[in-house]
Amino acid sequence: MLTDTKIKTAKAADKPYRLTDSEGLFLHVMTTGKRYWRVRYRSNGKEQTLTLGSYPELGLKDARHMRDKAKEMLKSGIDPNQNEKLLAVQSDTREVDTFELVAREWFDLRKDLWRPRHAHDVINSLERDVFPLIGSLPPSKITARLTLHVLKQIEERGAVETAHRIRQRMSEIFVHAIATDRCDADPAQTVRAALRPVQRGRQPAITSLEAVREMIGRVEADAAHPVTLLAFRLLYLTAVRPGEVRGALWSEFHGLDTDEAVWIIPPERMKMKKEHIVPLVPEAVAVVQALKPFSERWPHLFPNARRPKLPMSENAIGYLINRSGYHGQHVPHGFRSTFSSIMNERYPQDHNFIELMLAHAPKDKVSSAYNRALHLEKRRSLAKIWCDIIMEGQVSTLTLVSGKRKASQ
Repeated sequence: MLTDTKIKTAKAADKPYRLTDSEGLFLHVMTTGKRYWRVRYRSNGKEQTLTLGSYPELGLKDARHMRDKAKEMLKSGIDPNQNEKLLAVQSDTREVDTFELVAREWFDLRKDLWRPRHAHDVINSLERDVFPLIGSLPPSKITARLTLHVLKQIEERGAVETAHRIRQRMSEIFVHAIATDRCDADPAQTVRAALRPVQRGRQPAITSLEAVREMIGRVEADAAHPVTLLAFRLLYLTAVRPGEVRGALWSEFHGLDTDEAVWIIPPERMKMKKEHIVPLVPEAVAVVQALKPFSERWPHLFPNARRPKLPMSENAIGYLINRSGYHGQHVPHGFRSTFSSIMNERYPQDHNFIELMLAHAPKDKVSSAYNRALHLEKRRSLAKIWCDIIMEGQVSTLTLVSGKRKASQ
């Protein structure tokens, strides 16, 4: 490894030569006596050389620091040669306002306007997905290319909705930086069209936690029949398919007076033709218990108002949502996307359990062979977390039912 003394005493020769340090770093001594720090690395299977700066303007310690930063960029999938200016500012960002500093300043200005849980979601998403990659850089040095790289990392783990949400937050931070004279452009706005579009298809869904809580509050304030409101609540608490709620039978519910209450949906009522076990948290049990005065004498939890031996109309929950002003924005089936988006964003390590809770078919034959009743306690734990998240700010089941006695659904 090099020392300051060895570098200072290096003399020019008839041919350029190298003084090797470590991990690809070397000092290139030219015939003119000029000395340049360079680092060798491999990208896409080819050896590359990156010039870091000249000596003595750039000392040994700083050259090693820049070499380490270049290695970090390689691990993130970025070729340092394509970001030389970006790499240069990484050598010392202490004297400038970094993206993380500006982002936290922006967050502090807004957090009191948000619910605590939403504020936590915002800063947690930045700390998890953005700050590790570009947090140390000044906003003025962050390019559209690097911004897109950050967002593509999120996309690649299947969190397309999250990528769009974080892009919007980054854009607001850049706008704040522009307003406070820390940069001149918003690269997050520039890359908007380069993100993978959110595939909503024919099932529109609200996937923002704050927005879905607001929607639930508005829907449950409707003067609808209690049975319809309870069906709506059981739907968003369990994230099962609307048809599975609509056709729910009293015989499918077990252990309602225990801590291990479950809803066992038989194969003939499941899309994948396999039995599905739904762990019921206390709030979901309260919904089922609240239905007893209305429908316990009938086969279904949610009987049709005019023909009670049949299940409720397949349009009842959808009409309830539409009446509350959400036509074209959210459908009953959309709660599955809501659940998947929010829980996968918060708990990406539990993706397989979340898929199991949605009764999605495993993609490989080995996974498809395991017993779908396994991991019930883990799924119950996640169901409770989901319940606490989605129910924040909502009325109790008793309040939801009392005083609402519309004649029909």
